[in-house]
Amino acid sequence: MRVLVTGGGGFIGHHLVRALLERGDDVVVLDDFSTGSRSRLDAVLDRIELVEGDLRDASDVARATKDVEVVLHQAAIPSVARSVADPIRSNAVNVEGTIQLMLACAAAGVRRVVAAGSSSVYGASPELPRRETQRPDPRSPYATSKLATEHYVHTLGELHGIETVVLRYFNVYGPGQDPLSQYAAVVPRFVTAGLAGEAPTVHGDGHQSRDFTYIQNVVSANLLAAGAKATGLTANIGCGGRFDLIELLDEIRVSIPDLKPPVFEPTRPGDVRDSEADISVAREHLGYEVLVSFPEGIKRTVAWYVSQADGATAPA
Repeated sequence: MRVLVTGGGGFIGHHLVRALLERGDDVVVLDDFSTGSRSRLDAVLDRIELVEGDLRDASDVARATKDVEVVLHQAAIPSVARSVADPIRSNAVNVEGTIQLMLACAAAGVRRVVAAGSSSVYGASPELPRRETQRPDPRSPYATSKLATEHYVHTLGELHGIETVVLRYFNVYGPGQDPLSQYAAVVPRFVTAGLAGEAPTVHGDGHQSRDFTYIQNVVSANLLAAGAKATGLTANIGCGGRFDLIELLDEIRVSIPDLKPPVFEPTRPGDVRDSEADISVAREHLGYEVLVSFPEGIKRTVAWYVSQADGATAPA
């Protein structure tokens, strides 16, 4: 099967590229590397077709979708904080880029689009766990753009005869995640701070909770969604539990015993207090199951960052 991964140089995208190659698919990657990294693809460049281009450019997207059967749409400007700083760019890439992609898919005869959604669309409702039937309440430009993305994927898919699945990711982490950006996710920031002998920085009181989801679970969900019978489906992808940031630090401390106590700073605008996924829909319609638990995922993640610090060549 010929599969396009948009944002294939991103954290989630490059894991999907490797998984698709391992199962024997022909893989095309579309990425402008504005937030992703070409180096993540260095080891597989001779096995993929790389279209270095902009998701908003019709000719770039047309080249990338040619003869493609399935699209795994990961390309986006990530991060709540980044969207607060620049909502116009977040909307342009996440929303306008998705529209451009769906129109190109219609022209190319793409059978199915599996799109990356976000748990941020649920907002700050106290109702836990999050269910797909819950009313969305986005609290940041990023969350708003991801909700619009969902609607455009399903609406344009229905209009043009494209099968669609949206996977709402819950706090994905794992090997290969960039800890250096000011918008970096919390797990790589905590782990790399610990390995450097520095105190992790916590925004808020540390008791905000998340359904931390190891990358292998997300890869599995995408592969299942690519071949599922279900269409027009939106499904949560998480582990069905939640841990606060203090518990996250305690779990990291199992692998880094000398991890320093955190430094607390003010809560960032747009951040949600608590998040937890009900994964019943994904189980029922995609056959999704949690493959890697939170403790095991943190253990594997720390081990990968240790291997990088030691100069080892460990695959992500």
